[in-house]
Amino acid sequence: MDDARERFAAARVARLATGGADGPHLVPFVFVLVDDVVYSCVDHKPKRTNDLRRLRNIADDPRVSVLVDHYSDEWDELWWVRVDGRAAVVGADDPVGVEAIDALADKYPQYRIRRPVGPVIVIDDLRWRSWTVRS
Repeated sequence: MDDARERFAAARVARLATGGADGPHLVPFVFVLVDDVVYSCVDHKPKRTNDLRRLRNIADDPRVSVLVDHYSDEWDELWWVRVDGRAAVVGADDPVGVEAIDALADKYPQYRIRRPVGPVIVIDDLRWRSWTVRS
């Protein structure tokens, strides 16, 4: 499982799956893994609205999945890692939010240049699943 965690942590982008009354919702997002917690935040990239469906879904049902994968035409290099967990949303000025954005800024230089001020998604109680062609 250590290889799966390393692959997951090193990935630059993942897909976040949430569920709500109107069905599943899947979005790409940037994240950081610190210990056994995944953090992401609502940043300054353009969005249609600040009332994001992923945040509403988390409020309604905190169960989420995060998927990182690697595709190659060399099929012996294929792999994926999925974590299922429970999400919560905290403010960027909350102590957990501040630490999360600091960790995100360590991973993504864009956040050092322009620090996010939006809500922070905190995913814990992680259950790990992974697959790779290489055994």
